[in-house]
Amino acid sequence: MAATTTTTIRRTPNATPLLLLLAATLLAGIGNGIAIVALPWLVLERTGSATSASIVAAASSIPLLFASILSGTVVDRIGRRRTSLLSDLLSGLSVIAIPLADHTLGLTVPLLAIFAALGSVFDPAGITARETMLPEAARASGWRIDRVNSLYEAIFNAAYLIGPGVGGLLIATVGASNTLWFTGAGFALSIAAVAGIRLAGANRPLPGSETGSFWANTKEGLAFVRNDRLLRAIAILNMAIVALYLPIEGVILPAHFTAQGTPRYLGWVLMAMSAGGLVGALAYGQWADRLGRRAIFVWGTVAMSLVIVGMAFLPPIIPLLILSAVLGLTYGPLGPISNVAMQARTPDRLRGRVIGVMSSLAYAAGPLGYLIAGPLIDHLGLRTAFILLAVLITAIAVCGLLVRSLHELDALVLPEESETEREEAIVATLPNETAGGRYPVMPLNHPTPSPERHDPHRRPSPTPKEPHHADRP
Repeated sequence: MAATTTTTIRRTPNATPLLLLLAATLLAGIGNGIAIVALPWLVLERTGSATSASIVAAASSIPLLFASILSGTVVDRIGRRRTSLLSDLLSGLSVIAIPLADHTLGLTVPLLAIFAALGSVFDPAGITARETMLPEAARASGWRIDRVNSLYEAIFNAAYLIGPGVGGLLIATVGASNTLWFTGAGFALSIAAVAGIRLAGANRPLPGSETGSFWANTKEGLAFVRNDRLLRAIAILNMAIVALYLPIEGVILPAHFTAQGTPRYLGWVLMAMSAGGLVGALAYGQWADRLGRRAIFVWGTVAMSLVIVGMAFLPPIIPLLILSAVLGLTYGPLGPISNVAMQARTPDRLRGRVIGVMSSLAYAAGPLGYLIAGPLIDHLGLRTAFILLAVLITAIAVCGLLVRSLHELDALVLPEESETEREEAIVATLPNETAGGRYPVMPLNHPTPSPERHDPHRRPSPTPKEPHHADRP
């Protein structure tokens, strides 16, 4: 009997797609960071009205909620690379339309609000599309998915740290209107980077993602998050923390520094948070193997909440800056961990929708938090409201220690592992109605088997073994 020889083919690692993807993330993020500074400055420069600036700000933020929940469906139905290219193109056009209109028609507040709203509609799809390509880029590069997500979040933070600073310099040099040409250039360079990406499954919709109506596809993503106990727990904890934290950054700290006559300190505090977040996201890539994802997630959340308690007493600026940097450091790893969980638990054909749903839930939490914080500040005062919000965040963080499903963070089957094993693990962790076929898991690279003709000489296939999940929670 002839011996059977098994040959293992190893692919040569290719980091080019990953580097292009990270470059696109940085360039588009810097462009958006420039616009964050230039748009309100332009409105105040032309009108001198804080109300007009608020109208434009609201026009750029409200569409995010609806666009983000639908963006994932767009990604899954059109394709990841195509969506990124189209999103950056439309975002760039909506931004450069502002200086074009300024030099031709003349700018008005309604026109600015329309252009700002259009940019907010298109941006989430590009961000979601780039994030959905991370697992394939990690697999092509040979890098671990934890490290890739760590770099992605760090670069995302760096972009929004660099962008506003560059925007301020450009406003002083060429004016607020002309500064937006550089935002358009950022999107153009992002398009060039994404155009060079070659990854499996990135150019067209995956099998099974084009069936059904658009809203039915979106509801499928919502149902998946609801039925997956780990993603559901992460979404709820993230929503609660975001709802209580955003009013601190957006209302309490600005009000505190304005009352003190030191508004410049607010910029320092936010920069310290961003710098700490960048370091924390990078450090996660080194900490993940040593400490475990669940320990970093839950204890990082607890540490973050205790830092906020310290900040709630509104100490002098130097201690406050130190606390702000530590806050960013403890919060930085939470984004990469959430990304890894989504990528590991979600079938490829649903990845865009799940990322879009998780993002939209965080966007929805912000306005809810502002509605809660406003009356608290009016009735209790600034410091008391700050302390109360900090205590509530601490209580939520402590509750996270008791959530059993978060133990599954250390049992994830990562995207760089066997695709079949990962899909079996996904099905095993879902409720019976999901695993049983209501939301079927469709493999990425496994063609549908065709009916076989009967061959009397063919040897029967061995019975497949059941996957062993004894080590899973």
